[in-house]
Amino acid sequence: MKMSFRWYGETDPISLQYIRQIPNMRSIVSAVYDVKPGEVWPEESIEKMKKQCEDNGLVFDVVESIPVHEDIKLGRNNVDELLNVYCENIRRCAKYGVKCVTYNFMPVFDWTRTQLDKEAADGSTSLVMYWEQMKGLDPLKDDIHLPGWDSSYSQDEVRELISAYGELGEEGLWENLEKFLKKVIPVAEECGVRMAIHPDDPPYPIFGIPRIITCEENLDRMLSIVDSPANSLCLCTGSLGCAASNDVVAMIKKYSAMDRIAFMHMRNILILDDGSFEEQGHLSSCGSLDMYEITKALVETGFDGYVRPDHGRMIWGETGKPGYGLYDRALGATYINGLFEACEKALNK
Repeated sequence: MKMSFRWYGETDPISLQYIRQIPNMRSIVSAVYDVKPGEVWPEESIEKMKKQCEDNGLVFDVVESIPVHEDIKLGRNNVDELLNVYCENIRRCAKYGVKCVTYNFMPVFDWTRTQLDKEAADGSTSLVMYWEQMKGLDPLKDDIHLPGWDSSYSQDEVRELISAYGELGEEGLWENLEKFLKKVIPVAEECGVRMAIHPDDPPYPIFGIPRIITCEENLDRMLSIVDSPANSLCLCTGSLGCAASNDVVAMIKKYSAMDRIAFMHMRNILILDDGSFEEQGHLSSCGSLDMYEITKALVETGFDGYVRPDHGRMIWGETGKPGYGLYDRALGATYINGLFEACEKALNK
C-alpha cells in the first residue's frame, strides 16, 4: 500500500516538513483550492504543488478532489461544457504525475455532521452526527448552516438546489452519474488515472435529498456502468461504516479482489443505538469497526493502492480544521502501518 496524507496547500497550518516525518509517509493528497467548481485548474498551480511535495521528499499523485459541479449532477444548463472542463482537469493533473482522482456525487453538501467539537471523556474533540440535533430542522423553511455545507451558497441557493434534487430523484441522479462516467472514464483511461468515487457521508438520505453511493448494491451498479479499473472506489470505512447495514469488511474483500478500490480512507466510528454516530480514534477498540479485519482483507486481496488516515480527533491542545489536525492523524497513520506490517507478516509465514 501507499501511505498518504491530506494537505490543504499553503494555507494548511500543517507543513509538509511535519508530514514527511510520519513513518512510511509517501504521497500527498491535495487539490487546487482557489478555483471554483466548473473552472479549469491552472497548470502552474498543479506544477507548483508537485514541486513543493518533491522538495520535501513526498509525491503529489492523488487529487482529492476535482469537485463535480451541481449542474453536472442535476444534468442541466451548460452540462456538456462543464464535463469538457472536468476532462481537461484530469488531463492536466495527469500531466504532472497524478495517478488517482477522488470525487463524490453527493448533492448540495459533501458530508453532514451536527457538531465538530464534541468533547470526549479524555478531553479530545471530534465530529459527530446526532439525530436528536437534526429534529425539527427544515432547510426549505429555516436558515440552516450545518457543518459540511458549502458556505458559498446562500440560503435561497440551498433551497433551490434541495428542491431541484427532490424533483430529480434517485433515478435522475443515476442517469446523470452515468453520463458523467461515460464521458470521464475514457479520458481517465487514456491518461493512466484511476477515478475513485467517495461514498455518500452518511450513506442515507438527509432532508429527502437523494443519495446513491450508499451500499453494496449501489456500488455494484456504479461500477457496472463503465467496467474498467479506471472507474473505481475511494472506499471510506467511516462513511460506509456509519450505516450498520453495511458490512465494510465484506465489501473490501469483494471490491479489492476485483481491483476496484483505488484509494482507502481509514477511520473508525462509533454507531449509537439510534443510528447517530461519533468519530473516534482509529483503534478497533475505540469504535464499531474492526480495523484489523479491514486491513487483513486488504492484504489478503493484494491491495496496493493508496491509503490515508481519515478524520482524526483534535488532541493535545491542537487547533485547526476539525478532523484534519496533525497529531491524531499521525497516530492513525502509525497504527495503520502497524496493522499492515502484522497482516503482511502473518500472510507470508
